[in-house]
Amino acid sequence: MTSTHAEKTGDALSRTGFVGLVVGAVGVVYGDIGTSPLYAFREALRPFTADGIHEFEVIGLISLMVWTLTVIVTFKYVLFLLRADNDGEGGTLSLLALLMKKMGRNVPVLFFAGLIGAALFIGDAMITPALSVMSALEGLKLVTPTFADYVPLASAGIMIVLFAAQSRGTAAVSMFFGPITVLWFLAMAAGGLIHIGDDWRILAALNPINALSFLAHAGTVGLIVLGAVFLTVTGAEALYADLGHFGRRPIQTAWFVLVFPALLLNYLGQGALVLSHPETATNPFFLMYPDWILLPVVILATMATIIASQAVITGAFSLARSAVHLGFLPRLRIKFTSETNTGQIYVPSVNLLLLVGVLMLIFSFGDSESLATAYGISVTGTMVISTMLAFQFLRAVWGYSLTLAAMLLLPLFIIEVLFLAANLLKIYDGGWVPVALALAIMILMWTWTRGQAYLKRLRANNEIPLDSFIRSIERKSDHSPVTVPGMAVFLTSVPDRTPNVLLHNLKHNHVLHEQNVILTVWTEDEPYVPDNRRIKISQLSPRFVRLDITFGFMDDPDVTRALALCREGGFKFEIMKTSFYLGRRNLVRTPNTGLPGWQERIFMALEGFAIDPSDYFNLPSNRVVELGEQVAI
Repeated sequence: MTSTHAEKTGDALSRTGFVGLVVGAVGVVYGDIGTSPLYAFREALRPFTADGIHEFEVIGLISLMVWTLTVIVTFKYVLFLLRADNDGEGGTLSLLALLMKKMGRNVPVLFFAGLIGAALFIGDAMITPALSVMSALEGLKLVTPTFADYVPLASAGIMIVLFAAQSRGTAAVSMFFGPITVLWFLAMAAGGLIHIGDDWRILAALNPINALSFLAHAGTVGLIVLGAVFLTVTGAEALYADLGHFGRRPIQTAWFVLVFPALLLNYLGQGALVLSHPETATNPFFLMYPDWILLPVVILATMATIIASQAVITGAFSLARSAVHLGFLPRLRIKFTSETNTGQIYVPSVNLLLLVGVLMLIFSFGDSESLATAYGISVTGTMVISTMLAFQFLRAVWGYSLTLAAMLLLPLFIIEVLFLAANLLKIYDGGWVPVALALAIMILMWTWTRGQAYLKRLRANNEIPLDSFIRSIERKSDHSPVTVPGMAVFLTSVPDRTPNVLLHNLKHNHVLHEQNVILTVWTEDEPYVPDNRRIKISQLSPRFVRLDITFGFMDDPDVTRALALCREGGFKFEIMKTSFYLGRRNLVRTPNTGLPGWQERIFMALEGFAIDPSDYFNLPSNRVVELGEQVAI
């Protein structure tokens, strides 16, 4: 009896935990895609408003939106890509890391594809908050037209508060995200359901033939509106990127049970409303609701867009951390805002970059209609990149043949390239903004990676093999350095070579500690490394020990905490009797060598943004000794 009760209690708790994950996924994963009905159909209708809107156009556009959601979100992301994980983690860089582990790091196509995908995501993280919040606040113009002039200022105020709150962490606020977004989806579903009966002809949009027929007969205009239609899948990449936070089943359940039905009902309702009342095409979403409830809907929409913005910002922080650990960016200050959830992080430099970008977009474009023209390229570009990486995943990881992988993904790739081409038509009207943002970010990551590779080659020419150094130093002679008590830890990225900081210490101080540890920190192409694989200790000589510490690219690289594991490996480590020696390099430009001049300047600037290794690896500040050297690049 007791056992049965315990089993039932455990099942109930398990179901409660699963429901909590589903509700959380609704708030974080689907917050972005849930705000697209605010502007997607409105923008798609805009090219047709001058000549009057016809039934064929409304049904065709809604059909395109319904089947875009079905093919790209349901089939590609929910059913396929959520299974293509890197030990439970998803996202472009996570998939890239997995492929580099399987195929090797020297695959230029994969490398640049990953950089482009990451850069496009950062551009998306700037545009999405500005577009979503302005779209929501513009609903107030229907309540009081005098508010129209204050939309940019109010949007900027909300963004400043949102970005300022990032340093405090989102753990306390995130518990409200799910329920509010669930309420938002229910409100969208109710608004659509009420109006579907306005014109039952809208149900013809469920037939994909109407979408194809619209494209076949719309001509050039059809290609143009594809860019607006793609707004319906805004935030689809978050499905994949947030896989590690919620798991596959909760994300899939949230989509099929609530999100997808609510979006379908809302778009069908907007279409039926416009069929019966063409004058509502100017703002079909908010005009679905009666005047007495319009203000609460606008407030709820604003809250939903803030939540959606938070999700994108959090995604940008996670991407930046992965990029740093994979060597695509310099070491940035990363603050963990939760003691229990490693996903709750704050990256000050990325936060400031996003805030400045969002504010510039808000005041440059002024309204969501203008900003919508700048949107789409980053999203479609990221999706094309993820499909290319998924093709390699099918072949390298799942062992699919070239023919089978092409049969599965080529149709999807063609569809996404068509959407990308449609969005590229908006380059002149503002589409250049995400392209410029992505290009700038990609150049930064490429320059950092190339500069680091150059410095590594430069060091290789001047370094002394570690085994040779140890043999020479262990031989007793009149020129042997003075032995001092304690332990010295020398950090190096090349463990089989003598660290420069060790050589400088001998050259200038003429001393050697009783115990010397050559420490190398590695980052694996997997998200997390368990403690039983964290530490590797190798005794090189009576006085020298090699210590390797391995982290995953989503781990917190806390060396001090990892050193506590050394005791389990039989290596006694007393932190207050240990000195950590770090080399501080001062880069000096040299003409006609190394990197091109413009890349030298960028690399040196990025080097200045990097935080001290002692902070990044969480070394005790009162035990760190830094020795500087000049390095010509």
